Amino acid sequence: MATAPKSEKSVVLLCGDYVEDYEVMVPFQALLAYGVSVAAVCPGKKAGEVCRTAVHSLAGHQTYSESRGHNFSLNASFDEIDHTKYDGLVIPGGRAPEYLAMNASVLELVRNFVSSGKPVASICHGQLILAAAGVVGGRKCTAFPAVGPALVAAGASWVEPDTMAACVADGNLITGATYDGHPEFIRLFVKALGGTITGSNKRILFLCGDFMEDYEVTVPFQSLQALGCHVDAVCPKKKAGDSCPTAIHDFEGDQTYSEKPGHDFTLTANFEGIDASSYDALVIPGGRAPEYLALDGKVIAIVKNFMESRKPVASICHGQQILAAAGVLKGKKCTAYPAVKLNVVLAGATWLEPDPIDRCFTDGNLVTGAAWPGHPEFISQLMALLGIKMPIRSYRKRQTGNLLSPVLPRV
Repeated sequence: MATAPKSEKSVVLLCGDYVEDYEVMVPFQALLAYGVSVAAVCPGKKAGEVCRTAVHSLAGHQTYSESRGHNFSLNASFDEIDHTKYDGLVIPGGRAPEYLAMNASVLELVRNFVSSGKPVASICHGQLILAAAGVVGGRKCTAFPAVGPALVAAGASWVEPDTMAACVADGNLITGATYDGHPEFIRLFVKALGGTITGSNKRILFLCGDFMEDYEVTVPFQSLQALGCHVDAVCPKKKAGDSCPTAIHDFEGDQTYSEKPGHDFTLTANFEGIDASSYDALVIPGGRAPEYLALDGKVIAIVKNFMESRKPVASICHGQQILAAAGVLKGKKCTAYPAVKLNVVLAGATWLEPDPIDRCFTDGNLVTGAAWPGHPEFISQLMALLGIKMPIRSYRKRQTGNLLSPVLPRV
């Protein structure tokens, strides 16, 4: 089980089959990393079951494309949710809201949260549920543009999103257009929960590459942005505005992980000429990208610069292949995806077994994790090194279930 910091705040994450992949996992793991307990539920399903997710991408067509995403593990049962014991509600988008909006129990749950004055944050197509629940009358709302007519018909004051990152807060209701707006969306929700952020004026650099793991770049990237950090993503031979294709690595009963196409990830800075000394920390996502990034001399130089400067470096999954190639692991205690153990041990590190797979470890300035189920711990340990704190005021003490880890083969 994940061991993100314990919290006095707990929220419900309303899921369904073919919920948008980013829109369910980024808020889920970000909130856990900040110390908020999250009960992820779906009508008709119990804790331990999964919801399939959908990857929605705007790639130059007249509407978004869809492909299969990760499998999302639920950690609570919908029928056991008592809204009086939770402090807020998050509604992701995707295709799930289309059918969840027809579920009377879902609509009652939403009405109870809204009428009690607790924060409700809904993104993209999630606002279809708000419209069906009749809670948007006279409220300012935004959403994915195609949802606008339903919100207007339900009496909302429609706010046209000027970008797909647009978010609107009206009282206890927070709405966002798409996952591009996650940093502001999550920040507004945490603020509504009583959270305050200190020490967030940090500059963080991400080393990216083609077919890095989808979650392993976007979850920490947007989670750190939501904290107010300046976060840049670079890739060798690419510039700001270029994109990297990502890979979805999942655990679906095979002897190793499966791979599916993920979202395209947009870079924010030029690799050439990057001044690594201007950043406070380095993050290295996993996936297949580290295999070839480990052969790039400029990448290796950046990693050595951070390690020699004793600045925080956080690397996850296959990212440790780059650390091994850079020769910076000798004498360090380190974990990684189990198949990367060989690289880590040959590089002179002391291997720390990731059991369970969401375990993460800090050794001096180095944070290492085994796979994306460990993001809450991975991000919170990096926050600790950076001196970023997220105290959240509460009137109730309650701890709900944490992230369920997939079962990986032993290596």
